[in-house]
Amino acid sequence: MRAFQLLLLVYVLCIFSSCKNKTETISPETKGITESVYASGTIKSQNQYQVFSKVSGILQTIFVKEGDTIKKGDALFQLNNDNARLSTDNARLAAQTADYINNKNKLEYLKNVIALARKKLATDSLLFERQKNLWQKNIGSKVDLEQKELNFDNAKTNLESAIYKFDDLQKQLKLASGQSKNNLNISKILQSDLLIKSEVNGRVYSILKEQNELVTSQTPIAVIGDATSFLVELNIDEHDIVDIKIGQQIIIRMDSYKDKVFEAKLTTLDPIMNERTRTFKAEASFETKPETLYPGLSVEANIVISTKPNALTIPRSYLINDTTVMLENGELQNVKTGLMDYDYVEITSGISSTSKLILPKK
Repeated sequence: MRAFQLLLLVYVLCIFSSCKNKTETISPETKGITESVYASGTIKSQNQYQVFSKVSGILQTIFVKEGDTIKKGDALFQLNNDNARLSTDNARLAAQTADYINNKNKLEYLKNVIALARKKLATDSLLFERQKNLWQKNIGSKVDLEQKELNFDNAKTNLESAIYKFDDLQKQLKLASGQSKNNLNISKILQSDLLIKSEVNGRVYSILKEQNELVTSQTPIAVIGDATSFLVELNIDEHDIVDIKIGQQIIIRMDSYKDKVFEAKLTTLDPIMNERTRTFKAEASFETKPETLYPGLSVEANIVISTKPNALTIPRSYLINDTTVMLENGELQNVKTGLMDYDYVEITSGISSTSKLILPKK
């Protein structure tokens, strides 16, 4: 009896040892596979932009608050700048002083000078002609003739000089008048820039300055964008950019919606790389949109490069150096691969659906 028990124990141990040494195998599986490129990003409001001031000044009045819905042209902020106001006042005074109409009396004076010069020229011309006629009849002296000719030449020169002065003054007055009016308009524009208005219909998402704080043209005052329309802004690694094309489908996952998946389509792709991050910026529009979105929400995206509905696949963990698998008997077999996602890889040649593979030891 004791011998029988010992024999039974040895048999059980042998079976257990055999089962323990048996290695688990898998066979390639035919299934759909999708190759995609990963990209991180954020949600951005359509037409979102940072509000900057064109001029410097003190933030005097804030007409809106965060979350307000606004229309294009609505007043957002009023700045105060005494220098701009004084410059406008000075430009207005200069424009009034240089106004062409207000300086016409100067031209009237020169018109009178021209009229007198014409009369003088006519008189001296007549006297000169008379003296020439007398000289031809041997009446009078040559000195009288030369004097009359000199008077005529002087009168002609004086008329030309008066006309030149008139034309020159007229040009100067028109130029000064036009320049002063332009300067006034520039000053008015600069002063009007102190009132900052919305460039789009949308919502105020953020106000970055407080009342009585200094505002410059280098620092944003607020963030504004569309209230209902949003897009996805993505950063694509330089190693993946050659596979990216406008119109590609994108699978979107968001921490805010946990296990939910949304679809989008690539709409724009910047043609230049950000050298600091070594990424390319792209934008995508939602095709299946979440109910509620806010600018700045983080996004994980998989940009679909290609898909195959019936591919022979194995888990990526069974692939050695992207070129080899281990058969059931321990031999290594070279394979060619195709599409690849995070979990599976397509096998295009080297093994079949009946092949038995074992997981290689790491």
